Amino acid sequence: MAAQLDRSQSQASLSSKERGIIELVENAQDSEADNYLHGFDLLAGKSKEELALLNKKVLRKLDWKFLPCITAMLLMNYLDRINVSNARLAGMQRDNHMTDVQWSAGISLFYVGYIISQVPANVIIAKGNPRILLPCVMLAWSVVTICMPAVTRPWGFMLCRFLVGLTEGPFVPAVALLTSSWYTKQESPLRMGIWHAGNIVSNVISGLLSAAILKNMDEVAGLHSWQWFLLLEGIVSICVALTGFWLLPNWPSTTGTYYFTAEESQMSQYRVLVSAGGASEDDEGDYLGGIWQAMKDPFTWMFAAMHFSLIVAQSFKDFFPSIVSTLGFGETETYLVQAPPYLIAYIVTLVVSWSSGRMLEHCWHIIGSISVCLIGAATMISTLNVGARYFSLILLCSGPFVGLNIQLSWETAVVPRPRTKRAALIAIANCVSSVSHWFTPYFFLTSQEPLYQTGGGAIIVGTGLTIISALVTRWWCQRKNKAIVARETETGDCNTWRFVT
Repeated sequence: MAAQLDRSQSQASLSSKERGIIELVENAQDSEADNYLHGFDLLAGKSKEELALLNKKVLRKLDWKFLPCITAMLLMNYLDRINVSNARLAGMQRDNHMTDVQWSAGISLFYVGYIISQVPANVIIAKGNPRILLPCVMLAWSVVTICMPAVTRPWGFMLCRFLVGLTEGPFVPAVALLTSSWYTKQESPLRMGIWHAGNIVSNVISGLLSAAILKNMDEVAGLHSWQWFLLLEGIVSICVALTGFWLLPNWPSTTGTYYFTAEESQMSQYRVLVSAGGASEDDEGDYLGGIWQAMKDPFTWMFAAMHFSLIVAQSFKDFFPSIVSTLGFGETETYLVQAPPYLIAYIVTLVVSWSSGRMLEHCWHIIGSISVCLIGAATMISTLNVGARYFSLILLCSGPFVGLNIQLSWETAVVPRPRTKRAALIAIANCVSSVSHWFTPYFFLTSQEPLYQTGGGAIIVGTGLTIISALVTRWWCQRKNKAIVARETETGDCNTWRFVT
């Protein structure tokens, strides 16, 4: 009732022509949704109240089974990426006789493997069974992590990081694809924010684990503390991977009654069909067809540019413990004070992602969050004041993580179907962004301490490019929406689908 009153009040301030357009679109949406029901025999005779109740049941089941599972899996995924950052502080680089350049080469080689596997693997997963494939991918990288404590030379470190990247590459794009297949475009930003926040929470947990393990387990059973750190993390990662075989679904049209009742299964397909304007994601085509469609779509390269820029702005992440160590705290304190900036970033990510989904607006949410990062980078490289520098780290963490999450939900909202094309788009954008990891590690060498001005300058450039790419993408969405309106005027057919900005 309150929502209807608010809508009536807002429409009262509009012209009669504008009110007529709004009513036409709303009626068309209801009419289209009713038409989609004819394809679902178990839903066709239900009232709107019954459909709403069934929709809540589906959403609740996804939120309490699927979402916690992928959040835990992604938490381990991100922990596995950054574990060497804290292991470096505990002597991994020294014990393996590596120079700064060799260490940075190992960090870069992770992303060589990461890029190689993404596009083909994500398209294969799009046509396969993620319930089986995603846990298997996680088991593969966990085994490599468990092998890393045996490394004694630079080449071994580089090889392991390459293999970890190769096995991890398909995971994040596949999770983004799977999330966008189950949640509507209004629901996706917050849910992606929840699991993508694993990227943030992993940094909190890594710092706390480092304080516990790296300070207390050195020389236990003849192993260095960093070896225990990697070994224990790999074991936990295997345990989490095994839960995926029971808690992950496949696609809405291929998930059996082990996950949903027959009615819930049809509702899960119906709700995403309505969200996508009636386009079925099962009209997939072949493997190469989806890749070719994505490569021809300007959206792919716009989002690839945005993703690349956001990752450049996030390039401090792999070196965050080293940056914190320049503040002059003790070793244990250095591990512990990494947590608060990421905890704040976690809360900010959820709030801003919720706002983005509720308003169906992405561009200005990205620009607002990344501007905070710009201020943080400028502060970090311009002062040695401990309080100011620590505050700058909070700003750094709160910007690109938010922007990256909203960018992921944006690209899956404007290119909803077919699934193979969406899979290729996500993977291509992620691949392009990963190229930045080939050069950004060399901006955070120990010779750059304490200000890391080269790295800070790269972050500032990344934030500027993000703002430009977001504005260009918004302009392209608006242009395509105008074309839709023009076609409606010419043909008289009402199309409720719009490209969200």
